[in-house]
Amino acid sequence: MSDGTPFYITTPIYYVNDAPHIGHAYTTLACDVLARFKRLDGHDVRFLTGTDEHGQKVEKAAAVAGEAPQPFTDRMSNNFRRLADALHISNDDFIRTTEYRHKLASQGIWDALVAAGDIYPGTYAGWYSVRDEAFFTESEVTKQENGTRIAPTGAICEWVEEPSYFFRLSEWQDRLLAFYEANPDFIAPQSRHNEILSFVKGGLQDLSVSRTTFNWGIPVPGDHAHVMYVWLDALTNYITAIGYPETNSDSFTRYWPADLHMVGKDIVRFHAVYWPAFLMAAGMAPPKRVFAHGWWTNEGEKISKSLGNVIDPYDLIERYGLDQIRYFLLREVPFGNDGDFSHRSMVQRMNGELANDYGNLVQRTLSMIDRNCGGTLPEPGGLSTEDEGLLGAVGGLLETLRRAMDRQAFHEALEDIWRVVRGANAYIAREEPWVLRKTDPARMGTVLFVAAETIRGLALATLPFMPDASHRILDQLAVATDARNYAMFGKAGTLNPGKALPGPQGVFPRYSGKDV
Repeated sequence: MSDGTPFYITTPIYYVNDAPHIGHAYTTLACDVLARFKRLDGHDVRFLTGTDEHGQKVEKAAAVAGEAPQPFTDRMSNNFRRLADALHISNDDFIRTTEYRHKLASQGIWDALVAAGDIYPGTYAGWYSVRDEAFFTESEVTKQENGTRIAPTGAICEWVEEPSYFFRLSEWQDRLLAFYEANPDFIAPQSRHNEILSFVKGGLQDLSVSRTTFNWGIPVPGDHAHVMYVWLDALTNYITAIGYPETNSDSFTRYWPADLHMVGKDIVRFHAVYWPAFLMAAGMAPPKRVFAHGWWTNEGEKISKSLGNVIDPYDLIERYGLDQIRYFLLREVPFGNDGDFSHRSMVQRMNGELANDYGNLVQRTLSMIDRNCGGTLPEPGGLSTEDEGLLGAVGGLLETLRRAMDRQAFHEALEDIWRVVRGANAYIAREEPWVLRKTDPARMGTVLFVAAETIRGLALATLPFMPDASHRILDQLAVATDARNYAMFGKAGTLNPGKALPGPQGVFPRYSGKDV
């Protein structure tokens, strides 16, 4: 159990050029699960999310909507706040890059980079993808028959020539490689680590960090003909939220460097190459870890608006339930890999793992206590080897979960939990408390108490993943609010024999829809 150790976790800030979709929900949920886990384990958690509201892409989206950029971003940013509320996200702050505090921070890091001699004026001529807000070299783009250049992401690139300030990224190649070697866990998973290492070893070019062909952005200090390159602006949000440019503030010194930036794999280069170089040049430490997860497909097809198969998180919540969606997204695929959203798989996990395995364990245990023990927790007698084995398995779960969660292996953590769920169901099947009711009531009481204590541990374990359902289970065990943390994991005496329990109620209903 941590004693208030700081833990700073961030989502990427989301572009407001379009409505939130399953990808946004996935990243935010993963961060929420880890933030909740760390809070339960005694950490002083700072959890940040927000919206990225500057740049040419946003300016164009506002024009298409017939709005000025600021009211457009006000409206679109609110959509992401609503999604966070709908997903029951436990963020401590929601940042917008149009906020005054962020303008101060972005101009502050610009000034620091200038003072370090890492920014100089010049002229940019090259390929630029508005969709990615990214620059690409001639070797990175693909030329189509009609002459159009395509970025590695599939986005159309346009040739840009304009005055620009540059960041001396080329001078950071060796220092970045040395940093990666000294911090082998900085980039995860391994596939993304290998990708970044290859990119940096291939040579770095100086990076254009300002634009003059549009003005929806943060003005460059001392030269308002330029606005800051959207990624330098956007990445700075992570330090804006903890008080930068006041690097001596309590908040900044407590939470920086960030423990984890969670991002999609398409933006790992910005976070694992540009961002640490910016920070080190400005005299700050890089974050401790960048984890780049994979993408989702929909029933085997790439998700796109043109195909009309974009997955709406609100539709999923209404159809299946919030905790069910939270569980499925982090259970279905190894975190870091690409995954396919299938309604059939969703229903199979809901019915097989949530309703049959976990839900049935809770329901039948509490129902037997209600029917056979007067609705009160029974008094346990002497523990058998079987009893101690099950209690040991649930009591030892926390250390296993810590190791998995620190690697962002959410699927492994859930499998570790389900191993105990299956073990508890097997224990009840072997012990047959419905038979013991007639042959050995005292032993029946012990078995049901052990099962209840196991369920308590499982509910604590699943709190980060399925907070609403887990709290309902703990409510039915009459577990006090101040005992719902990991200091109480495996701690005897939390459940009180003789304590009256509320009537049992199902927590994970079976899905009986006909359209899967």
